[in-house]
Amino acid sequence: MTTPTALPAPTAGRVLPVLGTLLAALLCALTFGATPASAHAALTSTDPANGSVVRTAPQRITLRFSEGVLLNADSIRVLDPAGERVEQGGPEHVDGKSDSAAVALRAGLADGTYTVAWQAVSADSHPVAGAFTFSIGAPSKTTVKATATVTEVDPAVEVLYDTGRYAAYAGFVLLVGGCVFAGVCRSSRPVQRIAVGGWITLFASTAVLLLLRGAYTSGKGLGDVLDLALLGDVLATKPGAALLSRLLLLSAAAVFLAVLFGSYAREDDDRTRGERRDVAYGLGIGGTVVAVGLAATWAMAEHASVGIQAWLAMPVDVVHLVAVAVWLGGLAALLATLRSGEPLGRAAVVRFSRLAFASVCALVATGLYQSWRQVGSWDALTGTSYGRWLLIKAGLVIVLVGVAYFSRRWTARLTDGPEPKKTKSARPASQKVTASQKVAATAKGGGSDSAERAAQLARQRAALEKAAGKRERDADENRSGLRRSVGAEAAVAVVLLAVTTVLTGTQPGRAEAEQQRAASDAAAPATTGPAEVRIPYDTGGTNGRGTARITLDPGRSGRNTLDVAVTDAAGRPVDVPELEVSFTEKAKEIGPLRATLERRSGGRWQSTGFQLPMAGEWQLSLTVRTSDIDQVTEIKNVKIN
Repeated sequence: MTTPTALPAPTAGRVLPVLGTLLAALLCALTFGATPASAHAALTSTDPANGSVVRTAPQRITLRFSEGVLLNADSIRVLDPAGERVEQGGPEHVDGKSDSAAVALRAGLADGTYTVAWQAVSADSHPVAGAFTFSIGAPSKTTVKATATVTEVDPAVEVLYDTGRYAAYAGFVLLVGGCVFAGVCRSSRPVQRIAVGGWITLFASTAVLLLLRGAYTSGKGLGDVLDLALLGDVLATKPGAALLSRLLLLSAAAVFLAVLFGSYAREDDDRTRGERRDVAYGLGIGGTVVAVGLAATWAMAEHASVGIQAWLAMPVDVVHLVAVAVWLGGLAALLATLRSGEPLGRAAVVRFSRLAFASVCALVATGLYQSWRQVGSWDALTGTSYGRWLLIKAGLVIVLVGVAYFSRRWTARLTDGPEPKKTKSARPASQKVTASQKVAATAKGGGSDSAERAAQLARQRAALEKAAGKRERDADENRSGLRRSVGAEAAVAVVLLAVTTVLTGTQPGRAEAEQQRAASDAAAPATTGPAEVRIPYDTGGTNGRGTARITLDPGRSGRNTLDVAVTDAAGRPVDVPELEVSFTEKAKEIGPLRATLERRSGGRWQSTGFQLPMAGEWQLSLTVRTSDIDQVTEIKNVKIN
């Protein structure tokens, strides 16, 4: 076997400062670098459309989103030109579909420009908000600015909430990874501190998130965190139920920790090997249930719970989270054990190495599926915030796997430790003097400084013993190399965990790309001329073939002039006994809207003041009858801006 060269990884003494620096930098990026534009449910369409002019007042306002949203009594506000609210009743989903929202309007609304302000909670737990305008009859001046009606998250609440989300992920990783390491590899006091610390972190951060949730989604400040009404509203939602379930599962996890690091960890009890094996099976099953349940509290309330294939994405997300925890939390437990100097056999390290390899395989497989589901295209991978963060995460995983390769090489060189070296000045056991004996002898000698001298000798003795333990720990070159390599892995893992937290707070690439397309369509310049469509027809009878040229001027939402010119197969104008034109907006279920045509001249019909209420892709239906029995209906789509 080739002997590996010394690793350029940081020394054990420098690992913790590096971890702290990276953690502080990533928390700053997480809390201050995340922009408010990380909405998750994209508004895809409205009825009436943004900026449209309708002839008569609509009965209700309808919004459509790219994914489901959670509504409250104040989710949609409609303000007249003077700033007075004109909606009637509360908002509700249309036909029970969670990706829609509608609110009824009061009757008898006057002409003018109206502002619609909306806010909701995306189905993956993130608040979304926006505003748009429409006009009845004709546009007018309004005292309401659309941007001023959007409720924003309080900055202090947002910082605390994002920090709590990072702490929750970190606590989950340490809790699950520490317990798995203790059960499969080796249990020790440092590993116990890792697992218990993870439990405390996860419990505290979850409780804080539950209290902050109401203020976070409603735009209120820190002074409203303890508002019981807000807390009640939160518990009635899916994210609130997930946080409460996490707290209940952590209660079961506390019992699990007590058994794992309590009676089960003691090998000098009176139980037989079979009894210990039964307890181990019980701990394995119970621990798996708790770990999967905790991971599910994220899967059921975030990205995995919405979008395509949610039935598959949620269990895949659970496997992904557990694999991350086993790998990264196990790294933290291994590093803590190596730094403490406690004995760690080669077999235990090999077992963790195999466990980490299996976790990485599961992580890669589930990560590829999640990436496809959340991004969907190469353009979204490089052209959206989520895609760019995902590329950073993938790069960090590659770096982490590369560092892990060196850890595996050090693991392969491990032995169960060298025999203790004999020193030349070793005394017989009968001549050795313990620290307590020296302290007692000094105190017995009397004198005003005896107590202080005894304490000083005790401190010196403790320092010498600590230094001797460190020298013994560092005497094994292979273990020192493994410790440095694992420390480097842990440093990258801190960054990876922070990037993962940012990803969960960033709008998925699919949704962002869809939102960009919707915004592009809404911002498309109006046509400079009329929209024209030529539709060939053939009724099947004598002289039944011809072409209808339909012109819509100006070809925009609102009032239009509709001209229809009909010619025969030779291109000559021809009158037909019956001619009908209608428009239908299939996606919004509007229409058919029939035009009232008046004959102007031979082969030419016109409808003035024909009203199209909104922009979009309209289906034009043309019906031509050339005799008592010969008739045909032709359909063609036309784009209205």
